[in-house]
Amino acid sequence: MKFLTNFCTNPHWNMAFDEFVLEGVRATDPVFYLWQNAPAVIIGLNQSPYAEVNLPYLKEKGIVLARRVTGGGAVYHDLGNLNYSIAGPVSRMEKAFEIVPGALRQLGVPAERTGRNDILVEGRKCSGYAKRLSKDRMMIHGTLMWDVDLDVLTEALRVPGSKLEAAGIASVHSRVANLKEYLPQFPTLDAFRAALQEQLAAGDGEYILTEEQTARVDREAREKFSTWEWNYGHSPATTHACRKKFACGTVEVLYSLRHGVLTEVAFQGDFLGNRPAGELALLLKGKRVQELSGLDVSAYFDQLDSSSFASLFEA
Repeated sequence: MKFLTNFCTNPHWNMAFDEFVLEGVRATDPVFYLWQNAPAVIIGLNQSPYAEVNLPYLKEKGIVLARRVTGGGAVYHDLGNLNYSIAGPVSRMEKAFEIVPGALRQLGVPAERTGRNDILVEGRKCSGYAKRLSKDRMMIHGTLMWDVDLDVLTEALRVPGSKLEAAGIASVHSRVANLKEYLPQFPTLDAFRAALQEQLAAGDGEYILTEEQTARVDREAREKFSTWEWNYGHSPATTHACRKKFACGTVEVLYSLRHGVLTEVAFQGDFLGNRPAGELALLLKGKRVQELSGLDVSAYFDQLDSSSFASLFEA
């Protein structure tokens, strides 16, 4: 396969690049590229970050949130992770799902494709992938864990009721595999990347984008993939509950989000305040969660500061 070169590590730009290659590269045969992201959580097209991601942890650690153009679940990327994308006409993509496992086997990794969208090594997951159709074209893309920080991965994706929350860090370590363990002949991820690209290309050359095409990716990254409307507002409707104890007493909030905007809010608990919390609930409807951190709520909850109040909507 011909390959594209992408050394950008900006998650929003890379999401735009994926979409462009799917829809804008009209090569008659499949093309592929390998790429990396700076620390980021990438959510699927149909997911809500409020339900799938530990947003307070992302904020604390400076981890970027990005939404991709394919379905599937949330994944954590850092510079210990290598990603791959393969795109082409649907009629020429029948073997695309086996390309990466086959290349890994050629490099000495006993990889096998199994389940719905996993690549396993000796029963441990080293890769997950997703796909999307656009008219007559298909893309599949996925992760390859080389030396990912599994502790950060676990915390970033740990939300109440999630599989990772239930499993715990020790279990995650036992169920996933960093490929570095299986490829001692490659001292660095860059060396592994070069070898994998050579294996996948099999002697084919580079597919080079024009300046105009690159400018289109820049524009989409800026105007779509880095926006609140795409990363948060695109979310489906979700319902949440959180209960915390403060100086004013116990506060429980029940709320619903649609496209990242509060549609229903209700408070209950033994808290004290000068004004009924129902008044505040009405005022909050139509606001984004990110807008709550600066609100003065002291009239409704004694001694409760705005950041503590906002944390009710981040748990």
